[in-house]
Amino acid sequence: MRTLKLFAVAGLLALGSAAANSAGRDIYPDPSHARADLAAALRTAATTHRRVLLDFGGNWCGDCQVLDLYMHDDRNRRLIESNFVVVHINVGHIDANLDLAEKYGVPLNKGVPALAVLSDRGALLYSQKNGEFEAMRRMESSALTEFLVQWRPERPGCSAVVVNC
Repeated sequence: MRTLKLFAVAGLLALGSAAANSAGRDIYPDPSHARADLAAALRTAATTHRRVLLDFGGNWCGDCQVLDLYMHDDRNRRLIESNFVVVHINVGHIDANLDLAEKYGVPLNKGVPALAVLSDRGALLYSQKNGEFEAMRRMESSALTEFLVQWRPERPGCSAVVVNC
């Protein structure tokens, strides 16, 4: 029983230190970079026929940190690299880039992170309206995988069940 308690305490300490380390990472650039980053992403998407994935959030946001970790899981990383150009849009403490969130139909009052998907030509295809990933820390990486598979561009020979396409 004592060994079990020791393992439980060690696990909690490991989780706590991982969360502390991830919270110190800067995922979202300075809010003033959003428009230039979006313009560059749209140019890249147009030439590579990928979609643009807008990630609205802030470096202070634990759920945003978890989303970023999930984006770097092997399965999700491959899906993103082959199908999307990601733009991290810093919303400050819900006081920056509000006009971009509004333009792309992302209600920040529902929480962050919040995602929107644009076509390779910049047309809005989807935006999260109900804080779908706002509780990302309680979700599995597979929730992001399902989202990416659903919103990746259609390619000949690919189906909804083929992840590496």
